[in-house]
Amino acid sequence: MIATSPAAPVKSQAMRHVDDYLEVGQKAGASDVHLAVNAQPRWRLHGRLEPIWPDAPLLTAEQTAALAEAFVPDVYKNELKTRGDSDFAYENEFARYRTSVVRQRLGIEIVFRVINSHVRTMDELGLPERLKLLTRYQNGLILATGSVGTGKSTTLAAMVEQINMERRDHIITLEDPIEYILTSKNCHVTQREIFTHSDSFATALRASLREDPDVIMVGEMRDLETISLAITAAETGHLVLATLHTSNASRTLDRLLDVFPPHQQEQIRVMVSESLRGVISHQLVPRADGTGRVLALEILSNTPAVANVIREAKTYMLPGIIQTGKKQGMRLMDDTLIELCQRGLISAQEAYARADQKQMVRQQIGK
Repeated sequence: MIATSPAAPVKSQAMRHVDDYLEVGQKAGASDVHLAVNAQPRWRLHGRLEPIWPDAPLLTAEQTAALAEAFVPDVYKNELKTRGDSDFAYENEFARYRTSVVRQRLGIEIVFRVINSHVRTMDELGLPERLKLLTRYQNGLILATGSVGTGKSTTLAAMVEQINMERRDHIITLEDPIEYILTSKNCHVTQREIFTHSDSFATALRASLREDPDVIMVGEMRDLETISLAITAAETGHLVLATLHTSNASRTLDRLLDVFPPHQQEQIRVMVSESLRGVISHQLVPRADGTGRVLALEILSNTPAVANVIREAKTYMLPGIIQTGKKQGMRLMDDTLIELCQRGLISAQEAYARADQKQMVRQQIGK
């Protein structure tokens, strides 16, 4: 059954501007809004993609093209025309949005990811208190991981804001596009948008090392050059925060190390074992009562045991180390899922579906 909201009355005709759809989505708390040819306007609400209005007419190719024409800046219209897709940040009076406009078989398709204009603090997000310790390192590498839309950027923005409030440093953020707008407080904050202010993450990261930075946030480590520069920056006295699309700590380190050629991997393992500060893996799980989603975290902190495992390329041992490292603030994703289920926040089905060690989780939750 499709859940409707008082903010989304039944519409009998398409709206004239994307802002009209975005206002409805923003008021209802949607994370994404989709406007596509031969489809009803849709939103992702509490993790589920569904029509905004159950009996809304399908959008036509002419309508989506007109919607794009009305809001896409000229520079991105040229990019859309020549390349067939364009990604950029769009802002209106309601919020900021990470926007993707693409040409597909039927015509123009537009997808908006809603960015909360308010940078929430670590306390407001309910992040574990021990994660604040990571923001107090003067150098090293902190990784936020998870699939698309699991809250990595929100966590990193909160951690950068914590640094902004507590320290007197130069913070540089490199993003595609800029999501949260950070206002300088005790720190000086410089925000650069890839493809607007620089050609690539690697180019921007290399340039940032000449800008007297203390803290560098890299929106995404996509390639060997960017990963190599980030590790080097972490080793040379900078605190680097970055994201990877990996599901847990051991897979994160495998991805980080395997991107390098075999003859470099031993050296890189040593560098990462010394510079890594922590890995925070994210999942957003639908609440059992259907009112939203709850954040589930796996947390790895670098300890002598972790560093030794990285150096010796035995990352398969990390889950056991995390499980025995609870006093250092570490936790496994499976343990978090079990705890959330036992508290009644998520269903047993969701916990089981998202678990790595499914048999163990099944025994713990009694299903």
